[in-house]
Amino acid sequence: MPDFENSSRQMPPTLPTRTREVIPVSELNHAIAGVLERSFPLAWVRGEISNFTRAASGHWYFSLKDARAQIRCVMFRGRNQHVDFTPREGEAVEVRAVVSMYEARGELQLGVEAMRRAGLGNLYEAFLRLKEKLAQAGLFAPERKRPVPTHPRTIGVVTSLQAAAMRDVLTTLQRRAPHVPVIVYPVPVQGAGAAEKIAAMLDVAAARGECDVLILCRGGGSIEDLWSFNEEVVAHAIARSTVPVVSGVGHETDFTIADFVADVRAPTPTGAAELVSPDRAHLLQAARRARDALAQCMDRQMERRTQHLDWLARRLRSPRAQLQERFAQVDNLARHLRAALRDTVAGHRHRHEMLAMRWQACRPDVAAAQADLDRLAARMEAAAARRQERERLHLARVAGALELLAPQRTLERGYAVLLDNRGRALRSPTDLRAGSVVEAHLAEGVADIEIAGVQAKLAAF
Repeated sequence: MPDFENSSRQMPPTLPTRTREVIPVSELNHAIAGVLERSFPLAWVRGEISNFTRAASGHWYFSLKDARAQIRCVMFRGRNQHVDFTPREGEAVEVRAVVSMYEARGELQLGVEAMRRAGLGNLYEAFLRLKEKLAQAGLFAPERKRPVPTHPRTIGVVTSLQAAAMRDVLTTLQRRAPHVPVIVYPVPVQGAGAAEKIAAMLDVAAARGECDVLILCRGGGSIEDLWSFNEEVVAHAIARSTVPVVSGVGHETDFTIADFVADVRAPTPTGAAELVSPDRAHLLQAARRARDALAQCMDRQMERRTQHLDWLARRLRSPRAQLQERFAQVDNLARHLRAALRDTVAGHRHRHEMLAMRWQACRPDVAAAQADLDRLAARMEAAAARRQERERLHLARVAGALELLAPQRTLERGYAVLLDNRGRALRSPTDLRAGSVVEAHLAEGVADIEIAGVQAKLAAF
């Protein structure tokens, strides 16, 4: 606080220069007011409230006194609306004011610009000293902070059972995440020894390991009310906690040491509850969107698979068509065999006729020629018989191979053909579904079979 006597001596009063010696009272008071306002800078003054009055205009009028003196004060509405409490008679306060004069009455007064409860300045200085000390110790370092789990399995709340903040937190958690259990660790949040009890309860909660995240909360109040959260013992308890701690102390404008040390600072207790709890409605909405996307993906996949199956079905030739093609090939081979046999016989006949004509023309030795002719005829017949036998054996082999390829022969060997309700052949165990009905084609008939269960195995052949 400045030395008022020295300040007044540094700037002696100056009265208006007049040619006459007598001046009006108003000018004198105006000059005195100017000297006071220039001589005394803004200063903090401590005292007790007396004769407090709130005018209809919203201005505050009161006296500030101590054991030996008092002074009148005025705090205009534009200034007092920023004070977070209503002064009471006898309450000790500190005001930031300028010395002035109410010229109309010639009364000395303080023009108050700010007000706080007495002792806040000392507390704030202690707050800044501890903040700097803990910052140098690394308790505020971002790399030390732990991430808050997105989906905690259990949430812990460290606060007083009588605090309104606890009801706000529990209401918010019940609304946003009713499926998440909440454990309350009761502890006093103000008063003598509250800081040590808060630190001890944080250690207990961390040691039990029951929660994935802890909410340290308290409702708003004065700096004295919140001072338990500015104690060093609480700061170290938060720092050594193995469970992430979210601080929700006071209002949005309130800052405590616990806010800086905590892993996350929330503006209010309700904000802390919203920060640690997943919104069940949003989660359900996201799950519904994922389900719809999955269903659409499955539908598109089924459409592509169905289209591919249709393409494969168009490429697949039926056994009947293959059998008809083989019959046509056999008929063609038979025609070629008959034509070849006719050509061979006709050729031999022609040769025989030519030889007969030459024999008739030459008629050498009839008996020898007849013997040669008989021998040649026998050879020709033997060759024709052998050729015919070879062709018959080839035909028999082709017919036997064709018979082996016939679907009926396959069924007679113990195989069966399974068709689904669309008449498509089933080739893989993955095509079978429990409860579905398939059509089984056997060697001696057709049967409908209901699938009771499907267990895929490796083929044994």
